[in-house]
Amino acid sequence: MPQNRFELVIFDCDGVLVDSEPLAALAYHNIYAQQGLALPDGTIAQCIGLKQADIIARIAELTGLELADGAETGLWPETKRVFADSLQPTPGIASLLEKLETPHCVASGSSLERIQFSLEITGLARYFGDAIFSSFMVKRGKPAPDLFFHAAAQMQTDPAKCVVIEDSPFGIEGAVAAGMTALGYTGGTHTHDDHAPALLAKGAAAVFSDWSNLSQWIASR
Repeated sequence: MPQNRFELVIFDCDGVLVDSEPLAALAYHNIYAQQGLALPDGTIAQCIGLKQADIIARIAELTGLELADGAETGLWPETKRVFADSLQPTPGIASLLEKLETPHCVASGSSLERIQFSLEITGLARYFGDAIFSSFMVKRGKPAPDLFFHAAAQMQTDPAKCVVIEDSPFGIEGAVAAGMTALGYTGGTHTHDDHAPALLAKGAAAVFSDWSNLSQWIASR
């Protein structure tokens, strides 16, 4: 990818680098079911982009269903199990990363362990090294801009010269609040008819479902 005015590309992980959202939703449904709680279809879709504690709080707000104390500790083992069975990179992302010359990093609402596991089993870890940042490293997760500011600071880059690629309205909102250019990605299997409009409504400069088109957009700026 040619050099351009962007000095850092910040990738979300879930739903952007890896096609994980349906699998993560399955893990939540399984853990809640173990507690005798049936999550309504579509509940987790309304929580995409949030970190785990915020997802649990959002589920309670949306449905009134609350996990028993300590039950949340089962979420990562269950998620890890379904990821190990089925997680795949999003189509074409490895080719983009292979050619990407602009410095890049990951900024995700997931735990550092989950991000690293996801990247390792999909073969993407080698493209990022230690440039992986989790919302667990900052006080507030998305849609607050804290994680994006943290990533830019760690990568020694002016936020105004960063482009963020996100699949969730919460992520787009956080990137815009940080003064960064936000691009929406809708190439995951969790995409839906209202996906792109929702990302644009939160301030995405453009939305793409294909990595080649997105990389061309960045290169042309």
